[in-house]
Amino acid sequence: MAKGIIIDKSKSKEEIYRIILPQLRALMENENDLIANMANMAAVLKMSFDFFWVGFYLVKNETLILGPFQGPIACTRIPMGKGVCGQAWEQKKNIIAPDVSLFPGHIACSSDTKSEIVVPKIIEHRVIFILDIDSDILNFFDEIDSHYLPKLIALI
Repeated sequence: MAKGIIIDKSKSKEEIYRIILPQLRALMENENDLIANMANMAAVLKMSFDFFWVGFYLVKNETLILGPFQGPIACTRIPMGKGVCGQAWEQKKNIIAPDVSLFPGHIACSSDTKSEIVVPKIIEHRVIFILDIDSDILNFFDEIDSHYLPKLIALI
C-alpha cells in the first residue's frame, strides 16, 4: 500500500487497529485534503478487516452525501434520522446495528449487509461527516470497533 502501510491479518482485531493507527497518522500528517484522507482511510480499513463496505458520508445542505468509499454501489443521499447513518448523525453518537434487519428504519443499500457501525465526526457540536462500515456477518461489530474507529477519524 501507499507509504508502506503494513497489515497483518493474522492478528486480532484490536491488534490490527493498534498497528494501523500510527501508520494512518503518518500517512495523513502531511495531507490536509479531506477527500484524499477519507479515500485512503476507507482503503486501509477495507483491506485490513475485509469489511463488506467502508465509506464516508459528508453533511451537505442538511443531508448526508456519499463520499469516498470501498465496496459495492451505495446510497447517495441519506436524510437526518433515517437508517443507522441518519440516526447516528441526529444523535451525534456511534451506533452499532448487530442485525440491520432488526434496526428500525434501516436503509437497505445492499441486501448483503448484515451488521453495521456508524461513527460521526463532531466538531464544535456539529457532525461534519460520518464513517459507515458494513459487514456481511451478523453481530460483527463490538466495543473494540467503537473504541478505535473514533481515534481513526480523529486523524482526518
